[in-house]
Amino acid sequence: MLETLISYPALLLCSAFILGLLVGSFLNVVIYRLPIMMEREYKRDFYSYFETEPDPAEKKELAESFNLVLPHSHCPNCDAEIKPWHNVPLVSYLMLGGKCRFCGTAISRRYPVVELVTGILTAVVVWQLGFTWQALAGCVFTWALVALTGIDFDKQLLPDTITLPLLWGGLLINLWGVFVPLQEAVIGAVAGYLALWAVYHLFKLVTGREGMGAGDFKILAAIGAWFGWQMLPLVILLSAAVGAVAGLAWSAIVGRDRNLPIAFGPYLAGAGWIAMLWGEQIVGWYLGFSGLG
Repeated sequence: MLETLISYPALLLCSAFILGLLVGSFLNVVIYRLPIMMEREYKRDFYSYFETEPDPAEKKELAESFNLVLPHSHCPNCDAEIKPWHNVPLVSYLMLGGKCRFCGTAISRRYPVVELVTGILTAVVVWQLGFTWQALAGCVFTWALVALTGIDFDKQLLPDTITLPLLWGGLLINLWGVFVPLQEAVIGAVAGYLALWAVYHLFKLVTGREGMGAGDFKILAAIGAWFGWQMLPLVILLSAAVGAVAGLAWSAIVGRDRNLPIAFGPYLAGAGWIAMLWGEQIVGWYLGFSGLG
């Protein structure tokens, strides 16, 4: 089977796309449930630490099993359990016309969008990196970024349960120099964290406000651990440029008088993904264009 995939690139890309769709379906669960799991764990710790009891309804909620597996997927409107054949990535959404099979309530378009985007990104990674260990690692990196992006858009939160394993995973794979030598990965992790840490404290010193969360430090540290310190300037510039454009667009939509937070993690994630696949070419082009190369 492996020889067949290597011999037929089109089949390899189709397989990568289908795998991405399946993973995307799971990432939808992660994006929705992980913040709720974190909130419930926080509440349990709070009540335990202060030795108090929640009200009966909340106590029942906190006692229920709620994780990435249980309870099984169900319609939020009619509470009907979603059958496996109604949960086939992308296909089921199209076959059901974007509505619940039981009550006809519209299904959020984000579910098929996350699945489709994950499938496309996975196929692009395999297309660019080939049938290699780099491609396998790059797919895992991509899936983590998709989950972080979805959660940050929803909650302005980058969970440690994803960012820290991503950071340590980058250092681990670079023990074998999958992307960069280990020394460059370690420096990248430290420099990535400290760069945004310094920006955060400088901004707070000047304005008295917090400009970003600690999760942004960790995701840039993770990118540095995966691809080395040399990629950090490119990632920071790309994410800042896209973030500035998005910020201006958001201000135009909601008005300049609204001090609403804008998630920066998705722009760091997008810049890190671009750096993984085309970072060296972009840096090389810039050095050649500027005459520094």
